[in-house]
Amino acid sequence: MITLPTAEGKLSAYELRAPADWPRPPGPPRSRVAYAAAHVVADPLGDNTPGAAAAVDWEATLRFRRHLWSYGFRVADAMDTAQRNMGLDWAATQELIRRTAAEAAGFGDPAELVACGAGTDHAPHAATRDDVLRAYSEQMELVQSAGAGVILMASRRLAAIARTPEDYHAVYRPLLREAERPVILHWLGEMFDPSLAGYWGSDDISVATESLLTLINDNAARVDGVKVSLLDADHEAGLRAALPPGVRLYTGDDFNYTPLIESGSDALLGIFDAIAPVASAALQALDAGEVARYRTLLEPTVPLSRKIFEAPTYNYKTGIVFLAWLAGHQDAFAMVAGAQSSRSIVHLAEVFRLADQAGLFPDPALAESRMRALLATAGVAA
Repeated sequence: MITLPTAEGKLSAYELRAPADWPRPPGPPRSRVAYAAAHVVADPLGDNTPGAAAAVDWEATLRFRRHLWSYGFRVADAMDTAQRNMGLDWAATQELIRRTAAEAAGFGDPAELVACGAGTDHAPHAATRDDVLRAYSEQMELVQSAGAGVILMASRRLAAIARTPEDYHAVYRPLLREAERPVILHWLGEMFDPSLAGYWGSDDISVATESLLTLINDNAARVDGVKVSLLDADHEAGLRAALPPGVRLYTGDDFNYTPLIESGSDALLGIFDAIAPVASAALQALDAGEVARYRTLLEPTVPLSRKIFEAPTYNYKTGIVFLAWLAGHQDAFAMVAGAQSSRSIVHLAEVFRLADQAGLFPDPALAESRMRALLATAGVAA
């Protein structure tokens, strides 16, 4: 029994459930392509204060990727879940891409097992479309040379410079021609990054969607899919139906993933980092045509995901890392840029409850012990 703070400013006793058994699958899911966007593990002895260069615990970071592969997931790396644009600097990003791709080679084809973000964050002063294009090209070359697949991340600099859909197309068209194999495009909504408002050339979502579809239709053979994180299930379903044959819609909707995956979306989700064992079992059930079991397994994770991704949504990484610590995947609740302080103790207490209810603690005694230690720092006698 542990005493937890509540949103009402009170304390409430809570008893953890028994651990669930989530066996590893014989291979990846067959009916959907599923990427887990993976976090980085900060070095607890490093100077990870805001503004400092990221100090990463590389062994723990790679160990966590092995955990995700063992449950049948592909890994989407160097994305916003790994704190791109929120503390993970370009030097650490380059090392992350190279290390993860090299680690994947021990499990299979890195281009199948890993896709990494290529963006423009190393060029924060890019002033023209050509500047942005050169920055993208440099990062894409790094990802390809490492042997990983490419995710063309949404660019803050392009969003700041571009005024029309053509401004976006003028950058993306040559990038797609340069790609060695089909890439994943990336539409990240402003709830994840306010600087990306109006991406694809308009604040009107229907106009932005047409801009994206024009780009994809003109380059369909060079596009594996598009990762959409707008938290709008109806829009996603409509966009998925409008894509040309062979181009996937990778849901990035951490609020509505259960019905979207069931109805046909593939997945590239930050929440899969935290719920990999349960999500793996659910996807196996979907492979077997056991839709009711798929829902039974995955739906209890949705309240947890909605809590982790509540506004301000871009602070969701704190909940992801918190659960990795509680589950024993890393030794400290520490993040680059000190981002572990981005959520309140009340928020984290509710994440703890919901994760336990979803069966996500392989060692409940360890999770409870670590939660008690964190509560003590907040002045809560648990």
